[in-house]
Amino acid sequence: MIRITDTENGKVRGIPAADPRITAFKGIPFAAPPVGENRWRAPQPCKNWEGVRDCLEFAPISMQDTPGIGDDIYCREWHVDPEIPMSEDCLYLNVWTNAKSRDEKLPVLVWFFGGGFQWGYTSEMEFDGERLARRGVVVVTVNYRLGAFGFLAHPELTAQQPDAPCNFGALDQQAGLRWVKRNIANFGGDPDNITIAGQSAGGGSVISQMACPANKGAFRRAAVFSGMFRTPFYIDPFFIPRKLPEAEKLGEILFEHYGVKTLEEARKLDADFVREKYSELRNTKGIMFAVVEDGLFSVNDPVDAFADGSRYRVPVMAGNTGDEFMDHLHAADDEELKKKAVEIFGDKAEKFLSFAEAHIKTDSGYCPVNPCECGAKTAALAEGRLPDSQPTYYYRFIPDIPGDDDPGTFHSVDLWFFFETLAKCTRPYEGRHYDLARQMCDYWVNFIKTGDPNGYDINGNKLPEWRPYTEKDRAEMEFTSGGAVPAEENSPFKEFILDKIAGKQ
Repeated sequence: MIRITDTENGKVRGIPAADPRITAFKGIPFAAPPVGENRWRAPQPCKNWEGVRDCLEFAPISMQDTPGIGDDIYCREWHVDPEIPMSEDCLYLNVWTNAKSRDEKLPVLVWFFGGGFQWGYTSEMEFDGERLARRGVVVVTVNYRLGAFGFLAHPELTAQQPDAPCNFGALDQQAGLRWVKRNIANFGGDPDNITIAGQSAGGGSVISQMACPANKGAFRRAAVFSGMFRTPFYIDPFFIPRKLPEAEKLGEILFEHYGVKTLEEARKLDADFVREKYSELRNTKGIMFAVVEDGLFSVNDPVDAFADGSRYRVPVMAGNTGDEFMDHLHAADDEELKKKAVEIFGDKAEKFLSFAEAHIKTDSGYCPVNPCECGAKTAALAEGRLPDSQPTYYYRFIPDIPGDDDPGTFHSVDLWFFFETLAKCTRPYEGRHYDLARQMCDYWVNFIKTGDPNGYDINGNKLPEWRPYTEKDRAEMEFTSGGAVPAEENSPFKEFILDKIAGKQ
């Protein structure tokens, strides 16, 4: 087993995982601490160290609201420790490997966590890489700066550092990916066989990294879990990168809230003060910092880049859970529904209103649709229309999820299954859930290894066929309580909705 190995900055020592065939290296620095003068700068090179550095525990999480306070579903699910160490010094990554020697060239997964670019951390229990590593994948989870620390824009930043004025959290991800490219061979990984993946904002991060021109050739494939957002009704501006001038104005508002006038003053503020006052502004004014279209890292809306082929084009796995983020056409009654239909669909309004789905009414409005499903499918169809199209595999996660809270297939619940970490969850999962998790993990590992999820499971049994989602073959993989079930979309309503999003109407 590889327990001690080299990095470009010095030797590191890992720890046997629960399965001693696996070594976990936790808290490996991949950049200098982003503190003091490095606050709100692109990640800087890490300093070398002497001797062997013990990498036995997770490093502190990024500055964010204290986890585990409250009783929301995520505090119950995995943000359970309000005492978890937190620091502005947070640019560390973790590696799980089952390689016995450095020359094995195992496929590599680089994972970006989600949390709306405001919350989240690599040490969340569902992200334990051990089960993937047991299947011969070197797993790397990369931490990055969040909120105001990670995505602030301000006129002074643009003036003083025009080569990297913002998007520091995204640049952290990129720096982690580049570290993997340079160092992962020492952990038994293949630097030429890297898959990037993430969920929610982590999935959004994946498509942002795909759309960044500087990342061409940095990875071989990508997985986007619940990370592409599109609906036929309204586009939440949070999911589209702000233009730099708009983001700079928000930065000026934040500095005013901090009571500072210059960048130099702001860099001297206590990190907890920066965190708390930003949270206060976000909670009272709704001002949130996320990816910015700066013309450097981010040159356009990454979903548009996916659709028009300007992204780095590789095979993609993408999908969603059944109940997450349902969007609606907001109308008080049938008369307003008809008016809104004309506003949105124009001369296709009558066609829209002819669908029974258009008249389904909930407490939130009419015609519930899943924006993650719409985004993933629209992207897949767009890719299929391009020359030399790359395969895009679509899934829908719809099993029963146990618990007194009757949660349904809520946003993020599929993570327990893809990482096969159900045993860490307090929900009363049963055998069928563990069988499904094993199957989902097998599909994901096959995709990480080859760019195709098909093949065999960990026991050598052939998995049900999962075909790419295309215009001519609307193939889906449904992850159900009974396991993986190949399906074909047979919904004229959904085709109508996807055509609307794609601008074909």
